[in-house]
Amino acid sequence: MQDRPRRPRWRERISLTLELIRGNPTGRIALKIFIAIAGALVVTIGIALIPLPGPGWLLVIAGLGIWAVEYHWARRLLGFTRRHVHGWTRWVTRQSLLVRIVLGSVGLVFVATVVWLSLKYSLGIDVVAKAMHYLATH
Repeated sequence: MQDRPRRPRWRERISLTLELIRGNPTGRIALKIFIAIAGALVVTIGIALIPLPGPGWLLVIAGLGIWAVEYHWARRLLGFTRRHVHGWTRWVTRQSLLVRIVLGSVGLVFVATVVWLSLKYSLGIDVVAKAMHYLATH
């Protein structure tokens, strides 16, 4: 029989702390409320950052990770997300260099479009029009 790999010491401490908190009825309710609020805050910030360049999706997944500490549905959704991201990553790494370049280019065009639309409609700055004007006058 093989020994299970030993968990890192910090994870053991967190697990023990969570068990102690859950052992008290007031602590259990307080933990649920804290996890719900912290997860909602991180997910909300992540959703707000999705259209902007930055770690929007990463924050959404981190918020799911926070919720997964206490909620089973979040654990399942996080597992589903992890499986699909790993599957996508494995698929992309098996593709030829040309396919990866095309996928990267499509991603860059998508991000550039989102940044352009965000700047145009939220701040009123039309980068494309300014660039065209600059090219026409110089």
